[in-house]
Amino acid sequence: MKVVFLADVKGKGKKGEVKEVPTGYAQNFLIKKNLAKEATSQALGELRGKQQSEAKAQAEMLAQAKEIKRQLEDEKVLVKFVEKVGPDGRTFGSITAKKIAEELDKQFGIKVDRRHIHLEQPLRAIGLIDVPVKLHKEVDGIINLSIQQG
Repeated sequence: MKVVFLADVKGKGKKGEVKEVPTGYAQNFLIKKNLAKEATSQALGELRGKQQSEAKAQAEMLAQAKEIKRQLEDEKVLVKFVEKVGPDGRTFGSITAKKIAEELDKQFGIKVDRRHIHLEQPLRAIGLIDVPVKLHKEVDGIINLSIQQG
């Protein structure tokens, strides 16, 4: 019996796959537990439609990530921070990924998720710093920061 998998089933198939499985296994286990449904023409049509919409959504996300990268590469996009500095040359407060994302939105209107900004540890030095950001699984960018003494 041909079935369309609705969820990943270890050793049998992944979500969205169409496979031939024994009839008893399909009826008594997969279909009963809502892990698969019979591969009728309607079910296959739904699957194709779902895959096309997912591909379209992925393409839109990729285009949006490329646009944000282009905006970040603009030389005018330099996120400025003015921080109090101690006698050792380090800032009193640290600059975190959350602060960077908020300032980027406030200063330039560019929205980047703070979880995609890669900092090994919060920044405490002054000067010009480039911070890597992962905008999409295929698109990486760099946020330019200027941290000045205030």
